[in-house]
Amino acid sequence: MPEKTSEKILKYIKNKGQATGNELARYLAITPRAVRKQLNSLLRDDKLYKIGKPPKVFYLITSNRKQTDTVHIEPTLKKLIDENFLIITPAGEREKGLQGFIYWCNKQNLPIKKTALEYEKTLKKYAPYKKDGLIDGMYKIKHTFGEVFINKVFYMDFYSIERFGKTKLGQLLLYAKQSQNRVLIKELIDQIKPQVFSLMERFKIDAVGYVPPTVKREVQLMRELEQQLNLPLPIINLVKVKTPVAVPQKTLNKLSDRVENAKSTIIVNDTKKYKTVLLIDDALGSGATLNEIAQKIKNQKVADTVIGLAITGSFSGFEVISEV
Repeated sequence: MPEKTSEKILKYIKNKGQATGNELARYLAITPRAVRKQLNSLLRDDKLYKIGKPPKVFYLITSNRKQTDTVHIEPTLKKLIDENFLIITPAGEREKGLQGFIYWCNKQNLPIKKTALEYEKTLKKYAPYKKDGLIDGMYKIKHTFGEVFINKVFYMDFYSIERFGKTKLGQLLLYAKQSQNRVLIKELIDQIKPQVFSLMERFKIDAVGYVPPTVKREVQLMRELEQQLNLPLPIINLVKVKTPVAVPQKTLNKLSDRVENAKSTIIVNDTKKYKTVLLIDDALGSGATLNEIAQKIKNQKVADTVIGLAITGSFSGFEVISEV
Protein backbone atom coordinates (compact mmCIF):
# COMPACT_ATOMS: atom_id res chain seq x y z
CA MET A 1 0.00 0.00 0.00
CA PRO A 2 1.49 3.39 -1.02
CA GLU A 3 2.64 5.61 1.81
CA LYS A 4 0.28 8.53 2.45
CA THR A 5 1.51 12.06 1.79
CA SER A 6 0.82 13.01 5.40
CA GLU A 7 2.98 10.10 6.59
CA LYS A 8 5.80 11.18 4.26
CA ILE A 9 5.61 14.69 5.72
CA LEU A 10 5.76 13.42 9.30
CA LYS A 11 8.66 11.10 8.51
CA TYR A 12 10.61 13.87 6.74
CA ILE A 13 10.12 16.36 9.58
CA LYS A 14 10.94 13.74 12.21
CA ASN A 15 14.23 12.94 10.50
CA LYS A 16 15.18 16.55 9.80
CA GLY A 17 13.80 18.21 12.94
CA GLN A 18 11.78 20.85 11.13
CA ALA A 19 10.76 21.89 7.63
CA THR A 20 9.14 24.72 5.70
CA GLY A 21 6.19 24.36 3.35
CA ASN A 22 8.27 25.12 0.26
CA GLU A 23 10.89 22.62 1.32
CA LEU A 24 8.23 19.92 1.65
CA ALA A 25 6.73 20.83 -1.73
CA ARG A 26 10.11 20.33 -3.40
CA TYR A 27 10.75 17.07 -1.55
CA LEU A 28 7.31 15.63 -2.37
CA ALA A 29 7.19 17.11 -5.88
CA ILE A 30 3.71 18.53 -5.31
CA THR A 31 2.32 22.06 -5.38
CA PRO A 32 2.68 24.41 -2.38
CA ARG A 33 -1.12 24.52 -2.21
CA ALA A 34 -1.30 20.74 -1.84
CA VAL A 35 1.34 20.86 0.89
CA ARG A 36 -0.57 23.56 2.78
CA LYS A 37 -3.68 21.39 2.72
CA GLN A 38 -1.76 18.48 4.24
CA LEU A 39 -0.04 20.70 6.81
CA ASN A 40 -3.32 22.30 7.92
CA SER A 41 -4.79 18.84 8.45
CA LEU A 42 -1.77 17.75 10.52
CA LEU A 43 -1.98 20.97 12.56
CA ARG A 44 -5.67 20.36 13.28
CA ASP A 45 -4.88 16.81 14.40
CA ASP A 46 -2.14 18.21 16.68
CA LYS A 47 0.50 16.08 14.97
CA LEU A 48 2.46 19.18 14.02
CA TYR A 49 2.93 22.66 15.40
CA LYS A 50 4.48 25.67 13.72
CA ILE A 51 6.76 28.50 14.73
CA GLY A 52 7.66 31.74 13.03
CA LYS A 53 5.60 33.89 10.70
CA PRO A 54 5.44 34.25 6.90
CA PRO A 55 7.58 33.97 4.91
CA LYS A 56 9.63 31.92 7.42
CA VAL A 57 7.30 29.38 9.01
CA PHE A 58 8.71 26.07 10.26
CA TYR A 59 6.75 22.93 11.09
CA LEU A 60 7.78 20.57 13.89
CA ILE A 61 6.54 17.28 15.31
CA THR A 62 4.24 17.81 18.28
CA SER A 63 5.73 14.88 20.18
CA ASN A 64 9.06 16.74 20.22
CA ARG A 65 7.47 19.51 22.25
CA LYS A 66 7.04 19.02 25.97
CA GLN A 67 3.39 18.22 26.53
CA THR A 68 1.46 20.22 29.09
CA ASP A 69 0.08 18.21 31.95
CA THR A 70 -3.56 17.23 31.91
CA VAL A 71 -4.91 18.63 35.15
CA HIS A 72 -8.34 19.27 36.52
CA ILE A 73 -8.85 22.86 37.62
CA GLU A 74 -12.15 24.12 39.01
CA PRO A 75 -14.08 26.07 36.32
CA THR A 76 -14.05 29.35 38.26
CA LEU A 77 -10.31 29.10 38.87
CA LYS A 78 -9.68 28.15 35.25
CA LYS A 79 -11.67 31.20 34.14
CA LEU A 80 -9.57 33.42 36.43
CA ILE A 81 -6.33 32.05 34.99
CA ASP A 82 -7.61 32.23 31.41
CA GLU A 83 -8.47 35.91 31.87
CA ASN A 84 -5.29 36.96 33.65
CA PHE A 85 -2.30 34.82 32.72
CA LEU A 86 -0.01 35.37 29.77
CA ILE A 87 3.61 34.47 29.17
CA ILE A 88 5.91 35.00 26.21
CA THR A 89 8.30 32.05 26.07
CA PRO A 90 12.06 32.37 25.47
CA ALA A 91 11.35 31.10 21.94
CA GLY A 92 8.97 33.99 21.35
CA GLU A 93 5.82 31.88 21.51
CA ARG A 94 2.75 33.27 23.21
CA GLU A 95 1.21 31.00 25.84
CA LYS A 96 -1.91 32.29 27.54
CA GLY A 97 -4.52 31.23 30.05
CA LEU A 98 -4.34 27.82 31.67
CA GLN A 99 -2.07 26.45 28.95
CA GLY A 100 0.41 29.25 29.61
CA PHE A 101 0.11 28.77 33.36
CA ILE A 102 0.87 25.05 33.03
CA TYR A 103 3.85 25.87 30.83
CA TRP A 104 5.14 28.32 33.47
CA CYS A 105 4.63 25.80 36.30
CA ASN A 106 6.50 23.13 34.35
CA LYS A 107 9.39 25.52 33.76
CA GLN A 108 9.51 26.32 37.48
CA ASN A 109 9.01 22.68 38.53
CA LEU A 110 5.94 23.68 40.53
CA PRO A 111 2.82 21.59 41.31
CA ILE A 112 0.09 22.95 39.06
CA LYS A 113 -3.01 22.62 41.25
CA LYS A 114 -1.34 23.99 44.38
CA THR A 115 0.28 26.84 42.47
CA ALA A 116 -3.02 27.70 40.77
CA LEU A 117 -4.63 28.18 44.18
CA GLU A 118 -1.70 30.35 45.28
CA TYR A 119 -2.07 32.41 42.09
CA GLU A 120 -5.75 32.93 42.89
CA LYS A 121 -4.84 34.03 46.42
CA THR A 122 -2.24 36.49 45.10
CA LEU A 123 -4.66 38.04 42.61
CA LYS A 124 -7.24 38.46 45.37
CA LYS A 125 -4.63 40.28 47.44
CA TYR A 126 -4.16 42.88 44.69
CA ALA A 127 -7.81 43.07 43.59
CA PRO A 128 -8.90 45.69 46.20
CA TYR A 129 -6.47 48.21 44.69
CA LYS A 130 -8.39 48.21 41.42
CA LYS A 131 -11.68 50.05 41.09
CA ASP A 132 -13.62 50.27 37.83
CA GLY A 133 -10.63 48.82 36.00
CA LEU A 134 -8.12 51.37 37.32
CA ILE A 135 -5.58 51.54 40.14
CA ASP A 136 -5.32 54.87 41.97
CA GLY A 137 -1.63 55.74 42.21
CA MET A 138 -1.94 58.94 44.24
CA TYR A 139 -1.05 57.35 47.58
CA LYS A 140 2.21 56.15 46.07
CA ILE A 141 2.93 59.56 44.47
CA LYS A 142 2.20 61.50 47.68
CA HIS A 143 4.52 59.25 49.67
CA THR A 144 7.30 59.50 47.08
CA PHE A 145 7.54 63.24 46.39
CA GLY A 146 7.72 66.23 48.71
CA GLU A 147 5.81 68.33 46.19
CA VAL A 148 3.04 66.78 44.14
CA PHE A 149 1.87 68.64 41.04
CA ILE A 150 -0.23 66.01 39.34
CA ASN A 151 -3.84 66.00 40.56
CA LYS A 152 -4.67 62.36 39.93
CA VAL A 153 -2.75 59.41 38.54
CA PHE A 154 -4.05 56.01 37.54
CA TYR A 155 -2.71 52.86 35.97
CA MET A 156 -4.53 49.91 34.54
CA ASP A 157 -2.58 47.17 36.26
CA PHE A 158 0.59 46.50 38.19
CA TYR A 159 3.58 45.75 35.99
CA SER A 160 4.39 42.69 38.07
CA ILE A 161 3.19 40.90 41.18
CA GLU A 162 5.03 38.92 43.79
CA ARG A 163 6.25 35.46 42.84
CA PHE A 164 4.38 35.29 39.53
CA GLY A 165 6.22 38.16 37.88
CA LYS A 166 4.83 40.28 35.07
CA THR A 167 1.08 40.61 34.78
CA LYS A 168 -0.73 40.10 31.48
CA LEU A 169 -0.52 43.82 30.69
CA GLY A 170 3.09 43.84 31.88
CA GLN A 171 3.96 41.07 29.41
CA LEU A 172 2.12 42.80 26.56
CA LEU A 173 3.78 46.13 27.31
CA LEU A 174 7.30 44.71 27.56
CA TYR A 175 7.20 42.69 24.37
CA ALA A 176 5.14 45.19 22.38
CA LYS A 177 7.89 47.76 23.01
CA GLN A 178 10.92 45.51 22.73
CA SER A 179 9.79 43.62 19.64
CA GLN A 180 8.06 46.67 18.10
CA ASN A 181 5.31 44.21 17.24
CA ARG A 182 2.31 46.09 15.85
CA VAL A 183 -0.06 43.19 16.58
CA LEU A 184 0.85 43.28 20.29
CA ILE A 185 0.72 47.08 20.27
CA LYS A 186 -2.79 47.04 18.80
CA GLU A 187 -3.93 44.49 21.39
CA LEU A 188 -2.47 46.68 24.14
CA ILE A 189 -4.20 49.78 22.80
CA ASP A 190 -7.52 47.97 22.41
CA GLN A 191 -7.35 47.06 26.10
CA ILE A 192 -6.65 50.57 27.35
CA LYS A 193 -8.92 52.51 24.98
CA PRO A 194 -12.14 52.12 27.03
CA GLN A 195 -10.40 53.43 30.16
CA VAL A 196 -9.03 56.44 28.31
CA PHE A 197 -12.51 57.44 27.15
CA SER A 198 -13.89 56.76 30.61
CA LEU A 199 -11.36 59.16 32.17
CA MET A 200 -12.07 61.76 29.49
CA GLU A 201 -15.73 61.76 30.46
CA ARG A 202 -15.17 61.49 34.20
CA PHE A 203 -12.76 64.44 34.45
CA LYS A 204 -14.02 66.50 31.51
CA ILE A 205 -10.66 66.27 29.77
CA ASP A 206 -10.16 68.92 27.10
CA ALA A 207 -6.58 68.15 25.96
CA VAL A 208 -4.19 65.20 25.98
CA GLY A 209 -0.41 64.82 26.13
CA TYR A 210 1.70 61.77 25.30
CA VAL A 211 4.95 61.38 27.21
CA PRO A 212 7.69 61.33 24.54
CA PRO A 213 10.04 58.32 24.37
CA THR A 214 13.78 58.46 25.00
CA VAL A 215 14.91 55.26 23.31
CA LYS A 216 14.93 55.51 19.53
CA ARG A 217 12.83 52.80 17.87
CA GLU A 218 11.45 52.39 14.38
CA VAL A 219 8.01 51.66 15.84
CA GLN A 220 7.32 53.90 18.84
CA LEU A 221 4.60 52.70 21.20
CA MET A 222 3.56 56.22 22.21
CA ARG A 223 3.26 57.33 18.60
CA GLU A 224 1.16 54.27 17.79
CA LEU A 225 -0.91 55.00 20.88
CA GLU A 226 -1.56 58.55 19.72
CA GLN A 227 -2.51 57.47 16.20
CA GLN A 228 -4.67 54.48 17.10
CA LEU A 229 -6.50 56.12 20.01
CA ASN A 230 -7.24 59.03 17.68
CA LEU A 231 -8.81 61.02 20.51
CA PRO A 232 -11.08 63.94 19.58
CA LEU A 233 -8.92 66.31 21.63
CA PRO A 234 -6.12 68.83 21.06
CA ILE A 235 -2.67 67.33 21.71
CA ILE A 236 -0.23 69.23 23.91
CA ASN A 237 3.21 69.36 22.34
CA LEU A 238 5.63 67.58 24.67
CA VAL A 239 9.21 67.54 23.40
CA LYS A 240 12.05 65.28 24.48
CA VAL A 241 15.18 67.42 24.18
CA LYS A 242 18.09 65.80 22.38
CA THR A 243 21.22 65.69 24.50
CA PRO A 244 24.77 64.58 23.61
CA VAL A 245 24.07 61.29 25.39
CA ALA A 246 20.49 60.02 25.62
CA VAL A 247 19.78 58.78 29.16
CA PRO A 248 16.55 56.77 29.41
CA GLN A 249 14.62 57.11 32.67
CA LYS A 250 14.66 53.34 33.10
CA THR A 251 18.46 53.35 33.50
CA LEU A 252 18.32 55.66 36.54
CA ASN A 253 17.97 54.04 39.94
CA LYS A 254 17.97 57.14 42.16
CA LEU A 255 14.78 59.13 42.53
CA SER A 256 16.69 62.43 42.42
CA ASP A 257 18.28 61.40 39.11
CA ARG A 258 14.90 60.57 37.63
CA VAL A 259 13.50 63.94 38.71
CA GLU A 260 16.51 65.75 37.22
CA ASN A 261 16.20 63.79 33.97
CA ALA A 262 12.51 64.63 33.54
CA LYS A 263 13.01 68.27 34.55
CA SER A 264 15.94 68.83 32.17
CA THR A 265 14.92 66.89 29.07
CA ILE A 266 11.16 67.29 28.62
CA ILE A 267 9.73 70.58 27.39
CA VAL A 268 6.08 71.63 27.29
CA ASN A 269 6.10 73.52 23.99
CA ASP A 270 2.53 74.82 24.01
CA THR A 271 0.89 78.18 24.66
CA LYS A 272 -2.79 77.28 24.46
CA LYS A 273 -4.92 77.21 27.59
CA TYR A 274 -6.96 74.27 28.81
CA LYS A 275 -8.81 73.31 31.96
CA THR A 276 -7.91 69.63 32.39
CA VAL A 277 -5.16 67.73 30.61
CA LEU A 278 -4.73 63.96 30.44
CA LEU A 279 -1.09 62.82 30.38
CA ILE A 280 -0.56 59.30 29.03
CA ASP A 281 2.58 57.23 29.67
CA ASP A 282 3.39 53.57 29.17
CA ALA A 283 4.75 52.66 32.61
CA LEU A 284 4.89 54.43 35.95
CA GLY A 285 7.89 53.53 38.08
CA SER A 286 8.66 56.45 40.37
CA GLY A 287 6.13 58.82 38.80
CA ALA A 288 8.86 61.46 38.34
CA THR A 289 8.14 62.05 34.65
CA LEU A 290 4.41 62.63 35.06
CA ASN A 291 4.89 64.80 38.14
CA GLU A 292 7.53 67.00 36.49
CA ILE A 293 5.50 67.43 33.30
CA ALA A 294 2.47 68.34 35.42
CA GLN A 295 4.54 71.01 37.17
CA LYS A 296 5.62 72.52 33.85
CA ILE A 297 2.07 72.49 32.50
CA LYS A 298 0.83 74.36 35.56
CA ASN A 299 3.78 76.78 35.74
CA GLN A 300 3.22 77.70 32.10
CA LYS A 301 -0.52 78.02 32.79
CA VAL A 302 -1.34 75.56 30.03
CA ALA A 303 -3.87 73.85 32.33
CA ASP A 304 -5.14 74.03 35.90
CA THR A 305 -5.62 70.29 36.40
CA VAL A 306 -3.46 67.39 35.21
CA ILE A 307 -4.59 63.76 35.27
CA GLY A 308 -2.05 61.00 34.63
CA LEU A 309 -2.67 57.57 33.13
CA ALA A 310 -0.08 54.81 32.72
CA ILE A 311 -0.65 51.37 31.24
CA THR A 312 1.17 49.72 34.14
CA GLY A 313 2.69 50.87 37.41
CA SER A 314 4.74 49.60 40.31
CA PHE A 315 3.07 48.39 43.49
CA SER A 316 4.48 50.59 46.22
CA GLY A 317 7.06 53.21 47.07
CA PHE A 318 9.81 54.17 44.63
CA GLU A 319 10.26 51.22 42.33
CA VAL A 320 12.05 51.39 39.02
CA ILE A 321 10.52 49.52 36.12
CA SER A 322 13.76 49.11 34.21
CA GLU A 323 12.65 46.72 31.47
CA VAL A 324 10.35 49.11 29.62
